[in-house]
Amino acid sequence: MTGKITLGRLSQMKEKGEKIAALTAYDYSFAKLVDTAGVEMILVGDSLGMAFRGDDNTLKVTLEDMAYHTRAVRKGVERALLVADMPFLSYHINVETALINAGRLISEGAEAVKLEGCDGVAETVKAVLQAGIPVMGHIGLTPQSIHKLGGFRIQGRQAEAAKKLVDEALTLERAGVFSIVLECVPADLAESISGKLRVPTIGIGAGAGCDGQILVVNDLLGMPSNVTPKFVKKYADLSSVVQGAVREYMDETKSGKFPDEEHSYTSTPRHLKAI
Repeated sequence: MTGKITLGRLSQMKEKGEKIAALTAYDYSFAKLVDTAGVEMILVGDSLGMAFRGDDNTLKVTLEDMAYHTRAVRKGVERALLVADMPFLSYHINVETALINAGRLISEGAEAVKLEGCDGVAETVKAVLQAGIPVMGHIGLTPQSIHKLGGFRIQGRQAEAAKKLVDEALTLERAGVFSIVLECVPADLAESISGKLRVPTIGIGAGAGCDGQILVVNDLLGMPSNVTPKFVKKYADLSSVVQGAVREYMDETKSGKFPDEEHSYTSTPRHLKAI
């Protein structure tokens, strides 16, 4: 698929049964690489707290953090739809604060924002939408609620919990979200939810029955991480590549092999005589 990805294009992909590929990005370089590779959606996730900064969770990420990284990622994205996470407590206090904070991320280059949860959030979603800002939902394991959930745990395994997730998905769809992330949800439940919705579902640890998938780009590339969930598939071992290159650089530096003539500047004898 060529051309700029829009909300309409994502909706068409769902209708045609075409899977949506999404990834996170936190800086210009990775955003450029991921966008050029052709993913349909790039998320500036508050997962940057863990993947980029080494935190144990996402709760320390601030709006200023998200604004900074959104601005950097925007410079590397031309084709993909760019979504930014609204971080912890940036949309919970009141609707006015949520609107101001969502507007800030849009002004930094995001084309949509993502809000976690449903209880107490659906009305905020409607207000943000009324301000002209597209909203993506996120249910299942919601990292901003890990203390309430008791940690990073699979959600919806019991009948009552599964029904609650179905109800939340339908509520968010009625509120107007253009897509919903399903995180750490049993595959059969995620497939059932996807079949009930008109909007696309994007799974992460939710099986192949979702309309698309998203992973943290650092995990996909095998970069260092303090958490490696079961659902992560490593498509590369960038840690070994980087460490190998650094060791080679160190060896050549210590032996005097680097820098060689090719990687050095020269001066004319006349200039040297003038010194």
